[in-house]
Amino acid sequence: MRMRTLPLLMLPALLLPAMTLGACTQTQAEVERAQVREAGVQEKLAKELAGLVPGKPETCISQFPQKQSSGYGATILYRVNSGLVYRSDTVGGCEGIARGDILVTRTPSGQLCRGDIAQTFDQASRFPTGSCSFGDFVPYRKP
Repeated sequence: MRMRTLPLLMLPALLLPAMTLGACTQTQAEVERAQVREAGVQEKLAKELAGLVPGKPETCISQFPQKQSSGYGATILYRVNSGLVYRSDTVGGCEGIARGDILVTRTPSGQLCRGDIAQTFDQASRFPTGSCSFGDFVPYRKP
């Protein structure tokens, strides 16, 4: 009798990985929509950096004076003035700043550096929506 109930009890445990795997696959339509979204993000990013020339990547930038930040997918732009913009390609989940989430950093040194962790928060609810680490800061300047 025990031999028959054991396999029945194990059935959900055996099916769970298969159900989870099925939930992770994307349809072709979902893949295409994601590609279209990414192309749109890259187009907006290219417009923001049009006419500017990239310089040598820097590991840290000063937080002062305050810079205007904007997000384009996993990329954050810090606009210092009309002739200088820093680009940092992040790793993680800070894409929410593209939709208006607040970017929060905690750096005691007064600098933002490669590898520093940032968090994003929803403006209305103040709930955390993601976190990421900064990449190098590439200056883009007017020629």
